[in-house]
Amino acid sequence: MTTTANTTHATTSSFGVMIRSGVIAAVAASAATMAVAAAGHAAGVSLDVSGAPIPVAGFGVLTAAFSLLGVVIAALLLRFARRPRRTFVRTTVVLTVLSLVPDVIADAGTSTKVLLMLTHLVAAAIVIPAVARRLAA
Repeated sequence: MTTTANTTHATTSSFGVMIRSGVIAAVAASAATMAVAAAGHAAGVSLDVSGAPIPVAGFGVLTAAFSLLGVVIAALLLRFARRPRRTFVRTTVVLTVLSLVPDVIADAGTSTKVLLMLTHLVAAAIVIPAVARRLAA
């Protein structure tokens, strides 16, 4: 009975740590993508897609939303997957690659497309390892 109680406590504790780490990583990734977008814009890269400008804050908002979606995926995998870390990393790497597709086909200049793709990669480089470290191997 003690083993079950300890296991339940450890699972609950690791869940909380994973959520907290994921939220912190989402905030860091949001700040990083806004910094990348602002630096690109300051260097002369247009933030216009289909003739409409993307506000720098928009990079942060979308990064936060999709990063938190990644945390939800991790929480589900923690509960249901046999190997949550491996499954999370594989899933999020595939999703990151898929997230580049709209950037490639966007109605924007080449430098804008590259900047958009860079922001996706920066966010993934921050969030995926931070969350994966908190999942059971």
